[in-house]
Amino acid sequence: MTLNVRKYVHYLEEVLWEGGKAAPRPITTCAVAAVVANPWAGRGFVEDLQPEIAAIASDLGAEMVARISALMGGAERIEAYGKAAVVGANGEIEHASALIHTLRFGNHYRNAVQAKSYLSFTNKRGGLGTSIQVPMMHKDDEGARSHYITAEFAISDAPLADEIVIVLGAADGGRVHPRIGNRYLDIEAIAAEKAAAEAAAKAGGAA
Repeated sequence: MTLNVRKYVHYLEEVLWEGGKAAPRPITTCAVAAVVANPWAGRGFVEDLQPEIAAIASDLGAEMVARISALMGGAERIEAYGKAAVVGANGEIEHASALIHTLRFGNHYRNAVQAKSYLSFTNKRGGLGTSIQVPMMHKDDEGARSHYITAEFAISDAPLADEIVIVLGAADGGRVHPRIGNRYLDIEAIAAEKAAAEAAAKAGGAA
């Protein structure tokens, strides 16, 4: 079994302003998609997916990481990252999952950007031109809400019924004007509110 890629698609956007206010700096978001032949399509129910995963996933991951690093101007510029997969009509969602939810694929990306966070993801079934969403988070901090962003695009002729679209996403920053705090501040605020409520209840009971 060898990797069979019909084409690669590169997507890039640069956000200069949001909400009527200029960005402190432009934020670049990009994605690299590989449109690959589904190695399990047309074979009925395949119980063991591991042989194809072992044969395909690592080479695919290495090539896609090289491409997205180049598109971003270097892996060191990547702050947020994620992945996605869309299987065509003749495949299972398990087939889409198989090629991205394996360390053979994901470790290439984690190692390239020296990440601590897991790769956020979507996997689904779709047809030609389906919307492809790649959710991302900060590569080093899952709680940094500023970097909860999504790249969205479509490929007009993919996936064909016997194909899978595999995607990596990247950004060199988070949302343009983040101002909703983070989960750590929420934890502190909720704890303080709970303590204040308990203190008030205790004081009321004593009275």
